[in-house]
Amino acid sequence: MSDQPRRTHRPGKPYRRPKKDPVRILAFDALRAVDERDAYANLVLPPLLRKAREKGDLDGRDAALATELVYGTLRRQGTYDAIIAACVDRPLREVDPPVLDVLSLGAHQLLGTRIPSHAAVSATVELARVVLGDGRAKFVNAVLRKVAQNDLDGWLERVAPPYDQDPEDHLAVVHSHPRWVVSALWDSLGGGRAGIEDLLEADNERPEVTLVARPGRATTEELLGEEAAVPGRWSPYAVRLTEGGDPGAVEAVREGRAGVQDEGSQLVALALANAPLDGPDERWLDGCAGPGGKAALLAALAAERGAALLASEKQPHRAGLVARALAGNPGPYQVVTADGTRPPWRPGAFDRVLMDVPCTGLGALRRRPEARWRRRPEDLEGFAPLQRALLRTALESVRVGGVVGYATCSPHLAETRAVVDDVLKQDRNAELVDARPLLPGVPALGDGPDVQLWPHLHGTDAMYLALIRRTG
Repeated sequence: MSDQPRRTHRPGKPYRRPKKDPVRILAFDALRAVDERDAYANLVLPPLLRKAREKGDLDGRDAALATELVYGTLRRQGTYDAIIAACVDRPLREVDPPVLDVLSLGAHQLLGTRIPSHAAVSATVELARVVLGDGRAKFVNAVLRKVAQNDLDGWLERVAPPYDQDPEDHLAVVHSHPRWVVSALWDSLGGGRAGIEDLLEADNERPEVTLVARPGRATTEELLGEEAAVPGRWSPYAVRLTEGGDPGAVEAVREGRAGVQDEGSQLVALALANAPLDGPDERWLDGCAGPGGKAALLAALAAERGAALLASEKQPHRAGLVARALAGNPGPYQVVTADGTRPPWRPGAFDRVLMDVPCTGLGALRRRPEARWRRRPEDLEGFAPLQRALLRTALESVRVGGVVGYATCSPHLAETRAVVDDVLKQDRNAELVDARPLLPGVPALGDGPDVQLWPHLHGTDAMYLALIRRTG
């Protein structure tokens, strides 16, 4: 074997090893996990960051940049795909997925950050040399130099169809949502350009970390002692960490006395807990309790009244998460692993029932941006029978005079009002309760009696809640 250095295609120029950039390699690894394993970035990224910190590869600023690269690339994937497609000479489906991930990372640095163009291109080409090899790095270099010729607004003028010709496709490209999601959200909002644009923009913003002080175990005053902590907007138990922050560094969270919980989820639990009842108020049920955030809040509220919570979850590993969230609750509770459509409890056994059903998760796209690209319209057909069956179980499980809360983290009408309307048509011994007075101070709740929360109006996930009273 020759001792001469390896050479590139240019004679006389010695081979230079690519520089390994821990930030961009970590971001690439996270994107590959999301793509290859259908993983969620919010589950993949923290252990990657932790491992890199332990090795001394990243400091706090590096971790913040890696997080921005991953989430920003995923949020704007649709927009960047349209731009990259205009810069390559083949359909995007023919570009190897790892190459496309590198190109998307480069596009985000060029069009979505303040990183200078030359630095964004050179850093991404170096990444390509490390993870793809020199040959494909040349392709990456050529494409990104084309991307760098315009800013984001300039590209959108080129690749997005005019609004007046195709409003849904225009919004889909500009705001990086699949067209069918744009259409569904627009239907749920009830029309109007300003509202849908505000919602789509809110979906692309990084949400604040919101904590819940579990009653009887922690107080908001304690949590407000944390750095950059401010009160929640609507829930009396909510505290927002305005500069991100690591919830794991909060003592009350580590001890389970507080948790990470979107304010919309807190409001759903509070509305059910505060709904007026006739008769006893002793037994509560959370029929789809995993991973345990709402169950922990409900259990704490129940304990204050001397009531007991039964938390039921079908998936054993999620039932384990529920048990962990409830550990240390000051009042009585029980966690069971059970199928909510074939419940082990007797009919009419509960005074209050929450059924937060499995859904497409279109209401939490701020937190799980990859979900918008993973979901398909046909997923709605898969969830529909389960959602109706679980709501019927909830109505069978509550006593006469008791209240059921039907909740979804999706604003899609097929998962919200359509389900409630269908089930109530078949069950004449139940009636809707106006949920709006049970969310005091929260504006823009619509005509009722159900409630739809929105990221752009309320700063929450797009949670839906219908309250139903058993009348006979």
